[in-house]
Amino acid sequence: MSSTIDISFVLLKGIKVTLIVLVFSILLSTIIAFVAGLSRGSSNFLLNKFTGFYVEIFRGTSLIVQLFWFSYALPGLFNIHLGSDIWAGILAISLNYGAYMSEIVRSSISSVSKGQSEASIALNMSKFQRMRFVILPQAVRMMLPEYGNYLIQILKGTSLVSLIGLTDILYYGNIYKSTHLSQTPSVYFFVLIFYFILALPLIAFTRKMEKVSKKGVVQG
Repeated sequence: MSSTIDISFVLLKGIKVTLIVLVFSILLSTIIAFVAGLSRGSSNFLLNKFTGFYVEIFRGTSLIVQLFWFSYALPGLFNIHLGSDIWAGILAISLNYGAYMSEIVRSSISSVSKGQSEASIALNMSKFQRMRFVILPQAVRMMLPEYGNYLIQILKGTSLVSLIGLTDILYYGNIYKSTHLSQTPSVYFFVLIFYFILALPLIAFTRKMEKVSKKGVVQG
């Protein structure tokens, strides 16, 4: 019983860092996803190609490599410092998952009935007004379930920040395990439990979004 309490208290030390990385990564990756997703559908050739290049780079390389790149390579090769490893972790996770989620944004916007755009043009709406009042509300409804799933994936991705020295849940689990080798199975069991508890609100959010998305989107 005492070992259970000891492990729990040790892992609790990493909750703050895990939550900071999770919350900021969700916020930043969401912004990146919308900017990149909208840019992929832009008529501007350079913007379209640059965004496509970004998406392919971050989807085609490992998140672990990206973490090492922002934490070690940028400062070492280009003398670019992000302030702290926590921002390196947040930026790597955000750019990685932002690239994946941008495809959800792009495909959802493309899936909105062309008749909706034609009707808004007939109502003399500007391009911005069509996107703001007609296309995006329907596209957002379609992307909600997948968006919720990616929030859970982002939580899983936060466990990798221990590789660049951030003192998150897994970091403290590894520290405790290194001095209590006989309790290794128990340590990782409780690490799993901690991440599952953190995932519960995101799972509930995803299910809620699935219900919202089923309320209907106008189809072509």
